[in-house]
Amino acid sequence: MQIDLRTVAIQPLRNTFDHLARRFGDKPASRYQEGSYDIQAAEHLHYRPTWDPDQELYDTSITRIVMDDWYALKDPRQFYYSTYTVARARQQDTADANFTFVESRGLGDMLPEDVRRVALDLLVPLRHAAWGANQNNTLVCGYGYGVTFTQPCMYHAMDNLGIAQYLSRLGLLLGDVGALEAGKAAWLTAAAWQPLRRYVEDTLVVRDPFELFVAQNVALDGLLYPLVYARIVDDDLSARGGAAVALLTQFMTAWFDETRKWVDSVMKIAAAESGHNRTVLQDWSRNWSARAAAALLPVAELALGQGADAAIADEVAALRARLEKSGVMI
Repeated sequence: MQIDLRTVAIQPLRNTFDHLARRFGDKPASRYQEGSYDIQAAEHLHYRPTWDPDQELYDTSITRIVMDDWYALKDPRQFYYSTYTVARARQQDTADANFTFVESRGLGDMLPEDVRRVALDLLVPLRHAAWGANQNNTLVCGYGYGVTFTQPCMYHAMDNLGIAQYLSRLGLLLGDVGALEAGKAAWLTAAAWQPLRRYVEDTLVVRDPFELFVAQNVALDGLLYPLVYARIVDDDLSARGGAAVALLTQFMTAWFDETRKWVDSVMKIAAAESGHNRTVLQDWSRNWSARAAAALLPVAELALGQGADAAIADEVAALRARLEKSGVMI
């Protein structure tokens, strides 16, 4: 018996789901498109929220930002669950290796005492600010609209929870349990931390999800991360013998560089949608960045002393230039 092998091309009846074909045409869709587009719950909701019966469960009118298509707010990283978890797993491996390297070689014990003190006093209380960022991005995910916008906000929320845990590990490595207790006490009672604590607690009650996105991810994070992790840790503390601290916070520096691209993209697309959006975003960015700068000044003084004013001014100027590239003038 003779068997002949040949290749047969089978033409599929459809190339993708109907809702994706309507948006992108009848062609194979990427995994990001399948997991992100046109899957927002919008119809057949059986009840309104009991806590606010004047709105729908998923209501675009809850924010002052108006978008013709909320799915225009695409994540340039094209993160969906699989690609997000793979990327963070690699970074987790790197962070774990850094902690192991510092601990196994006793690099924490070799830190100059003044550098260790600054690292603990500055970084450990920030785990509470990271928890606030986790809560805020969770709210944006819950009350925002359009999966391309809300999905990365939930990833952002979980990233901030991870950052809080890294800061806890840093405190335990450099100063044991007492460092965590001291950090909590400083967050609750120390004068230098009360403006930032007030900022975080005020954002926890912001109802507009897009304003909260600006207050947290644009204004506060846009000043805090380059100020604390780039300027203070990577530059100042490393030059004073604190390179081990920079190793322990490497994730924060890399994470901010990556997520900034997504935040800038959201602002640029929303601002370009209409003059109304641009005006609203400019007002929010101006007001919240001014508050964030004032709140971070006493925190920066813990590490930089009299140089804190100049450092804050530099970071505000950098944030202003960054927003101008997105079409938002502050």
